[in-house]
Amino acid sequence: MRHYKSFVALGDSFTEGLNDPGTNGRYRGWADRVAERLAADDPSFRYANLAVRGKLLGQIVAEQVPLAVEMAPDLVSFCAGGNDLLRPGSDPDVMAKQLARAVRDLRAGGADVLLFTGVDPRDTPLMRRLRGRFAIYYLHLRSIADLYGCRLVDQWSMQGLRDWRAWSVDRLHMNEDGHRLVAARVLDVLGVPFDDWRKEWPERVVDPRARRREDAQWMREHLVPWVSRRLRRSSSGDGVSPKRPELSPFS
Repeated sequence: MRHYKSFVALGDSFTEGLNDPGTNGRYRGWADRVAERLAADDPSFRYANLAVRGKLLGQIVAEQVPLAVEMAPDLVSFCAGGNDLLRPGSDPDVMAKQLARAVRDLRAGGADVLLFTGVDPRDTPLMRRLRGRFAIYYLHLRSIADLYGCRLVDQWSMQGLRDWRAWSVDRLHMNEDGHRLVAARVLDVLGVPFDDWRKEWPERVVDPRARRREDAQWMREHLVPWVSRRLRRSSSGDGVSPKRPELSPFS
């Protein structure tokens, strides 16, 4: 196991930590949880989180990757592409080439790089139609991880994340339980002792009528606003700054 003295997290809302409430009005999320565990082994450990909700792969590559290269950390997490894949016309083959160039730059500085597959979208009404597109991108991502010697966090195989109890009401972002499971999986990949990520939820019976009411409410409160932002070409991350823009001691 490598002893990490610094960690920079790159990405979008998943890495920023939506919707895992933290302190001071900030979100916590899996990356903060991982940093907290790594800092427990080294008081001098430093952490930066450059992730901003709504960011596309190209924006993350252009805005966040150069900053991470300049910081020269021991560990970089790089999760991007989900927002692109939800948009019409996105090409996972083109995206993979862009991702590979960024990973090459990060690895050239000597950092260990964490890459992530996403969760299997087959249980999500909106996203399951795009399942093939997601699968192609994640197969590319696996190849990139193998080619450049990256560590891979495979969320596709995490059965605990296929239960809605790991997700917030918008069905796009994990809740506190979901982020805790991802943090456990990341630390397992890094070889750091932590909680078990193999979550088994208690069985429950869902009333079909209640589910239909929940689906209708979700469409009104979350799907329609999301589509509206796409039509306006706006992003939930417009005007949002990274929560930890500098490498600094974790507290």
